[in-house]
Parts: sequence; C-alpha cells; structure tokens
Amino acid sequence: MPSLTDAQIEEALESLNGWSHDGDAIVKSFQLADFRAALDFMNRAAGPIEEMDHHPEWTNVYDRVDIRLSSHDVGGITDRDIRLATVLERVAAAS
Repeated sequence: MPSLTDAQIEEALESLNGWSHDGDAIVKSFQLADFRAALDFMNRAAGPIEEMDHHPEWTNVYDRVDIRLSSHDVGGITDRDIRLATVLERVAAAS
C-alpha cells in the first residue's frame, strides 16, 4: 500500500473534523467528559481496531485521548490511516 501524497492527505482530512497532518502521521486529540468516558471510548474502539489490524499510537490523560495514526510499514500515511480515523470518529460520535 503506497503512502498518500500531501495533497491526498489534506483532501482526506477535509472530511475528518479536528484531524491534522503532523509529519508522517495524522493526529487528533479527543476531549471526552471524564476519565471513565475516555476509557470507554478506547474500549469501544478496540474491537474495530483489531478487525482492521491497524493499531494507533494513543495516550490517555484523564478526559483526553491523543491519537497518532501512521502506517509504519510504509513510513507514512496511507488510506488505512484515513479509514481508521473515520472509524474512530464514528466511535466517538456514539459516545
């Protein structure tokens, strides 16, 4: 799977609220109601993440989950990252 060009990344990010391009990754910080809501978001996202077999770099601090998506096997951003960001948006919207 080839890396996306900068233009392709920027175009894809137009439909992903709050995501930005940061080097070889796309990133977003999800702000949730509290610690329990942040953990619930991560737990609900775990199933779809496993199904995609494409795992994010993510951290949780209290009510915030910071996510960094990159396809390390190709050294950049691929359609897989965009698809996972879309899935994470759907999971967050269901919160």
